[in-house]
Amino acid sequence: VQLQASGGGLVQAGASLRLSCVASVGTFSNYAVGWFRQAPGKKREGVSCISGSGAVTYYADSVKGRFTISKDNAKNTVYLQMSSLQPEDTAVYYCGASPTLDPSDIDPPIVEAYEYWGQGTLVTVSS
Repeated sequence: VQLQASGGGLVQAGASLRLSCVASVGTFSNYAVGWFRQAPGKKREGVSCISGSGAVTYYADSVKGRFTISKDNAKNTVYLQMSSLQPEDTAVYYCGASPTLDPSDIDPPIVEAYEYWGQGTLVTVSS
């Protein structure tokens, strides 16, 4: 299983970005996917997760109302639409996938629960 994350960049506060995570798997609907981020000197933290079918989602309190996760199983892709970005959103964003997580398992997000990871995409928000 390979994951390819993309869509990061340098933006000003208040701007929007859309991250994409494309997976090379056979049946993507079997995989829960999570977006995590890691800022310099900090632990990787869960931002938003989505169940295999896309019916169940999780958002960290810090991004609720600003970020939207969606899953297109026909395209093997998960998106993270990020709006009203703030400097504290600056981090490397990683997508992780797991074929063993039930919808009830995506909250709270646990890094160790995701078996497969993409390479990360850097999001930098300037004030």
